[in-house]
Amino acid sequence: MSGFMDLRDLAGDVVAFGGAVSNAHAAEALIAELAHLGLGAAPMVSTGDHCAYCAEPARTLALLRERGMWSIAGNCEESLGAGAGDCGCGFATGTACDLASGAWFAHAAAAIPLEARDWMQGLPRLAAFRAHGRRWGVLHGGASAVNRYVWPTDDDAVFAAEIALLGRTVGPVDAVLAGHCGVPFRREVGGRLWLNTGALGMPPHDGDRRVSYAIIRAGGVEMRRLGYDWRGAQAGMRSAGLVQGYDVCLETGWWPSEDILPAALRRAPARAVSG
Repeated sequence: MSGFMDLRDLAGDVVAFGGAVSNAHAAEALIAELAHLGLGAAPMVSTGDHCAYCAEPARTLALLRERGMWSIAGNCEESLGAGAGDCGCGFATGTACDLASGAWFAHAAAAIPLEARDWMQGLPRLAAFRAHGRRWGVLHGGASAVNRYVWPTDDDAVFAAEIALLGRTVGPVDAVLAGHCGVPFRREVGGRLWLNTGALGMPPHDGDRRVSYAIIRAGGVEMRRLGYDWRGAQAGMRSAGLVQGYDVCLETGWWPSEDILPAALRRAPARAVSG
């Protein structure tokens, strides 16, 4: 992995998205929607994790690369590119994500061709670009660790520390494009924007099966939800034996891995029981 890539100036609207997670149906839907919006040639910037929970890692990656996306490495690219034994997601032992990751990681590792692994190994961990008067820094989880979870409920100090650390490598930034946590949100900290678009290939745990991405425009950031053939994606997962819970998430919009979330982001936050 290289450290940093400067994309310099990106003209016009910029499409930003997080993990496609082997969901080729969602990747196809994004490419089709962009063409419909007149953005068929717009620059695309991704925060990584292209190959994960779903059934078509090789086709998903091929679709996005053929479309010409710019991407940094997520923890999945780092692990798959290096031939590691697990995804390096940072899940606590025994969580639902930890228990499910063995199946989907083995599936992805077996399906990714050597050429794609080489491509993953060449990805930078961090990037920067300019668009519409802002200089953006791009990272996966955090500047402190590729698999750092930064949640919308975290204190301002968490964001400020990550932005400062990012700046030491990429230089001063006005905004940050981040991924990994899978929850789309915007946060202003110290006059700087932190944007997480959520994941392109998995709904963001809100009961809506649509996935998410964003368009960085002259007038600001437009967060968008994307419908796609989730039934086709689900059928592929079940045919491949990927039935550890994420196949159901494509239908319900609720993660099986709620235990990794801060309490405030769960459907039923834990409450004290009075005696």
